[in-house]
Amino acid sequence: MNIRRTWPLFFVIIPLIAGCGLFQSTAEKMYERMEKVVSIEDGFKNEQERLIELEKKEKEIYDEILSLGMKDRDKIARLSDEAAGIAKQREECLEKERESMIRAEEEFKKLTKDIEKLDDEKLKKNAEKMYDTMMKRYELHEELYRKYKQGIAYDRELYAMFKEENVKLEDLEDQINKINGIYHEVIELNGQFNKQTEAYNEAKVQFYKDAGLDVKTE
Repeated sequence: MNIRRTWPLFFVIIPLIAGCGLFQSTAEKMYERMEKVVSIEDGFKNEQERLIELEKKEKEIYDEILSLGMKDRDKIARLSDEAAGIAKQREECLEKERESMIRAEEEFKKLTKDIEKLDDEKLKKNAEKMYDTMMKRYELHEELYRKYKQGIAYDRELYAMFKEENVKLEDLEDQINKINGIYHEVIELNGQFNKQTEAYNEAKVQFYKDAGLDVKTE
């Protein structure tokens, strides 16, 4: 039976970089807003770390279930319930993380009015490009969220199947294939999200330079 499954270790995520500085320029409001977005996304980063720990713990239980075969039904049922409980915790973390990203996106969207007020056309064009880069990042995160949530649902279905006395091996294989498929998509989206984050970080630093802001990035 093909029972190897994919574990995404999903939140190996590149964070937004923060800047610090004091200035008296027309771009100050944009700076303050973008750094506020970084602060809001700190909640996102905290949930990433928690998710990784939960994934590792759940994987250990999953491996233990497989080591039992289908011999010790009582222990398999107990471990399956435990794994399902961790999957539920992962979903709770995911929702908290998503809330942070939604709040950050709402704050970031307020930049549009500031961008319109920029007098320098080249600076405005660069700011618009930076804005579009970040919005693409948020679109990727929304897709990442949906796929990962679907993966959790598939995981919980699998743990319920482990508890069935007459479950067929073919059905388990089919379910695990579904899980592997969705998590491969998650891993791919995660890579795209990280690349988009890097692109935004670079665009933001360049904007600060073009605007003449004396900012040190962290």
